[in-house]
Amino acid sequence: MAASPPARILFVAANRLGDAVLGSGVLARLIDEHPGARITVACGKLPAPLFVDVPGLERVHAMEKRRGGAHWFVLWAGSVGSRWDIVCDLRGSLFAWSVRAASRRVARTELRREHRILELARQLRLNPPPTPRLFVSAGRLERARALLGAGAPVLAIGPAANWGGKQWKAERFAETVRRLTAPEGILPGARVAVLAAAGERAQAQPVLDSVPPARHIDLVGAPDLLDLHAMLRLCALYIGNDSGLMHLAAAADIPTLGLFGPSPEWRYGPWGPRAAFVRGAESFESMVSENPNFDWTRPESLMGGLSVDAAVAAAGELWRRVSAGSGASR
Repeated sequence: MAASPPARILFVAANRLGDAVLGSGVLARLIDEHPGARITVACGKLPAPLFVDVPGLERVHAMEKRRGGAHWFVLWAGSVGSRWDIVCDLRGSLFAWSVRAASRRVARTELRREHRILELARQLRLNPPPTPRLFVSAGRLERARALLGAGAPVLAIGPAANWGGKQWKAERFAETVRRLTAPEGILPGARVAVLAAAGERAQAQPVLDSVPPARHIDLVGAPDLLDLHAMLRLCALYIGNDSGLMHLAAAADIPTLGLFGPSPEWRYGPWGPRAAFVRGAESFESMVSENPNFDWTRPESLMGGLSVDAAVAAAGELWRRVSAGSGASR
């Protein structure tokens, strides 16, 4: 009897970086369930590089938003001539119903107080919930080792975010780094890698400047997100604002501490057994959703309620918890 041909899977991921990472576990689950599958991924232009090492990849279709939803027509035109075994659409669009498929799995955003991972698990009937997982080739991981080099463990810092309101002040990051890498800290003498987009240099540079040149690693503007993810896999600990980089770190399965203020940790907290979050005394609801005077257009930081003491304590608690389990050092 002839072997069945490999499954053909079309996976429609999110447009934003963080959401694309959060949904990556769904694709990983499909690949686990269908060994040898031929994979096409459609997603936003920013997260597209995250999928280039997916096993069985045929194509990554980077969707660039066009007026009137024309980007969906471009995807449809490139897909309608094929018959798919599975179309999995995490954007809740009508696209999944417009192409030929033996099976369709569609998830959408709902207004529930629920983490996005749990929402995906519930809608797609996945048990256990799909922990984010990105694929990295052996060669890419070796390049990451070479780029980081040998030496002391690496503390990774993500001091920027896509909105100024979510950005903890740079001087607080710098003081947190100083305390964590001091002789009495949890990572004495650690090297410090600072990650940010090229346009976020102003937020990142004060943190870099606070660390002796021999111990800092400047990854601001690093062009390849999957390379950054590979380097994060080799770091000892990540601390950063609520951002896509925070989710990249959590998906790397390293201890990851997310700093929260005007965004909901119950929806977008870093996911996984080595992840935690910390926020000031004020809840997201009191800051934002129940505050009639809240202004989303304000560019200044709204993270003032989170102290350095609280962040250092949360990092220490996470470190001790992970160390007591499978080990924290990398």
